[in-house]
Amino acid sequence: MGRADGPSGPQLPLDSGDTTGVTPAAPAAEHSPAPEKPSKAGRNLPAAIGVGAALGALVIGILLFAPTAWLAVVACAIAIATWEVTKRLREADVRVPRIPLLVGGQAMIWIGWPYDTTGVLAAFAGTVVVSMLWRLFERGLHAQPHNFLRDTAVTVFTAAWLPLLASFATLMVLEDQGAQRVFCLMIVSVSSDIGGYAAGVLFGKHPMAPAISPKKSWEGFAGSLIACVVAGVLTVTLMLDAAWWIGVLLGLLLVLSATAGDLIESQVKRDLGIKDMGTLLPGHGGIMDRLDSILPSAFVTWLVLAAFV
Repeated sequence: MGRADGPSGPQLPLDSGDTTGVTPAAPAAEHSPAPEKPSKAGRNLPAAIGVGAALGALVIGILLFAPTAWLAVVACAIAIATWEVTKRLREADVRVPRIPLLVGGQAMIWIGWPYDTTGVLAAFAGTVVVSMLWRLFERGLHAQPHNFLRDTAVTVFTAAWLPLLASFATLMVLEDQGAQRVFCLMIVSVSSDIGGYAAGVLFGKHPMAPAISPKKSWEGFAGSLIACVVAGVLTVTLMLDAAWWIGVLLGLLLVLSATAGDLIESQVKRDLGIKDMGTLLPGHGGIMDRLDSILPSAFVTWLVLAAFV
């Protein structure tokens, strides 16, 4: 996705996942047109809509007819996202232990089924310990590892960022009205994306965090806020038969968590000097580029609904 320049100078053309964008300035030269004409927000809009509709249909079908299969969907998505992130990190010479992260990530997703949050926490701790030992001795007992502290810190961050946060999306589906709880997460998160995209493209003028994500605007954030609160009230009252104020609270918190998730991934990609985490989803990037706002929102949704519904 193309980028508008920030206030301190030109920015790298990174992060195609932003949806609350400031409309970029027109290019100085037009003699080399791009093969694809992206939307104002910088993405291939037809491809993005098609992929988004297909993913939405998959989620709806599974939650309606086979809610337990949601665990398999999340497990598959997290495995792919972990592969994408570790690949990008290794390209930047950050040696995160890929196998312990992949295996430990699956353990976090599946062990919540019989053992709830206790099992998830135990699997996370086990993943951290195994990853540290793996990195320490991957060259053998007689070789000194390089950048051990940096690589281990990034490994713990990755384990928490991806499978640990994702596990809350699977914990919800195992509770009473589990499918409806996950619907609340997905509908409000998607509403944030759509509201931010529309408001950002139409009205985006004031960058929110130009040093991190130059195309994210305050106008887009306002659009996300309105869409999240409306979606939160509707989903909580109609699907869970709960008080309307819980929907307002959910919407307010999810717009913050979704925006924070976008900004965190944007900064990670800037640190790595890349545009997208992957190329699996046309118009979106990689799986991780679609999960960035949903992962922290999964924890927030689980917490709000567990506390008040």
